[in-house]
Amino acid sequence: MTHPIMFDDADPVLARVRELALALPDAAEKISHGRPNFHTKKVFALYGGGTKGGHNRYNQSLIIKADPDELPGLKADPRFFEPAYWGPSGWMGLDLTAALADVDSVDWGEVAELLDMSYRNTATKTLIRRLDADQ
Repeated sequence: MTHPIMFDDADPVLARVRELALALPDAAEKISHGRPNFHTKKVFALYGGGTKGGHNRYNQSLIIKADPDELPGLKADPRFFEPAYWGPSGWMGLDLTAALADVDSVDWGEVAELLDMSYRNTATKTLIRRLDADQ
């Protein structure tokens, strides 16, 4: 069954996330379950999601694989949510809805750091060495 597309390709928030994610070594984008997924051999970030039960949808959000020692801090931050399906495996979502009013209101350096963390938690050792060599 084909999933409906659940994002707007002209979304300026997605454009910024896409720019940061695709700058990582061997990163690519594919649409899965109607949403942009950024991956190498494994997914390291998703754009958009919601909480279990569909009670809260965050169409402008970034879902990343967190370091276990970072999880308590992210869970305590009201900008973050535990995404459906992914949350029990240590993934967290950052609500970027505020960026719709002003894309520059988001700390894009923080977003880049979150993408870097998630990439490191999912990429191969070879790709991590390439990332470190590029920095």
